[in-house]
Amino acid sequence: MKLSVLDQSTSAKGTTQDVAIRETLALARHCDALGYHRYWVSEHHNSDSIVGTAPEVLMAAIAATTSRIRIGSAGVMLPHYSALKVAEQFRVLEAIAPGRIDLGVGRAPGSDMRTAYALNPHADAAAEFPQQVQDLRAWVGGLPLQEGHPFASIRAHPMGPTTPELWILGSSDYGAQLAAHFGLPYAFAYFFSDGRGVEQALELYRRNYRPSERHPQPQATICVWALAADSDAEARRLLKTREFWRAGFEQGIRKPLVTPEEADAWAYSDAERATIDALRRKAFVGTPGLLRERLAELAARLGLDELVIVTWTYDAAPRHRSYELLAQAFGLAKEARDGTQDGK
Repeated sequence: MKLSVLDQSTSAKGTTQDVAIRETLALARHCDALGYHRYWVSEHHNSDSIVGTAPEVLMAAIAATTSRIRIGSAGVMLPHYSALKVAEQFRVLEAIAPGRIDLGVGRAPGSDMRTAYALNPHADAAAEFPQQVQDLRAWVGGLPLQEGHPFASIRAHPMGPTTPELWILGSSDYGAQLAAHFGLPYAFAYFFSDGRGVEQALELYRRNYRPSERHPQPQATICVWALAADSDAEARRLLKTREFWRAGFEQGIRKPLVTPEEADAWAYSDAERATIDALRRKAFVGTPGLLRERLAELAARLGLDELVIVTWTYDAAPRHRSYELLAQAFGLAKEARDGTQDGK
């Protein structure tokens, strides 16, 4: 089974936010060496927690400093932008790292609605998402736009022998059905909804899939929050950082990550404690052997051959260690070497 990475460039209390961007670059190099299949970065705005606001810029730096791993966005929030401009950006990225670029797009704002308006004051932008995807697919793939399109004469440059792989991202039935309609790969944000609706979304996607030239068969994955450590106790200690953040998130708070010690000392309300207890029951947290068993069972149940792992810790080192332990548990380095030898 393939494992991939979603890095959300999380900011930590006590450091400046620019550190999070450099940690993203360092983690990408680490995961490239470990044998992970893809490295995706997210787009969020006006958040003190998640500070990767420009995935296309981050991807360029990652592409220039890695050698094997696929690099992608998870995702570009397309209603904020011109489909042509996004296509041009990703064709430039493809020229930097041929055959390694994924363009994941989503409809959600990745921010509050006031910030979304500041990014694009056009009130109905999200309603145009299907048309944007259709245009983007043509421009990214070097294909003609539909007959009669007002921009039919426009091409997205630079052209080349390879093209980015377009993905639809989502956490509901809408994205699944759109991906199926256009014959595109689909990624479900399992970590965002704690898995709610994943079976229905994947079933809709596969049942309604319309084969495309590049993707004759449906291709799906899910993004799962997981944290591995050398002991279960250490993994549970590290999880306290996310527990604190999640309790605040439910109240609309988007603050930098705190240490496990600060999180543990917090006087939680009954409602906050209930949120944390629910997270603990479902969290993929523990030793690498246990996580391998649970993640493999999840993938088998959903019929997946790839999982995308997102991990938050206050310090960078435990996050690096978590990805290292999972890579060892799944034998990723060997699979990556074997794939290279087979010309894959």
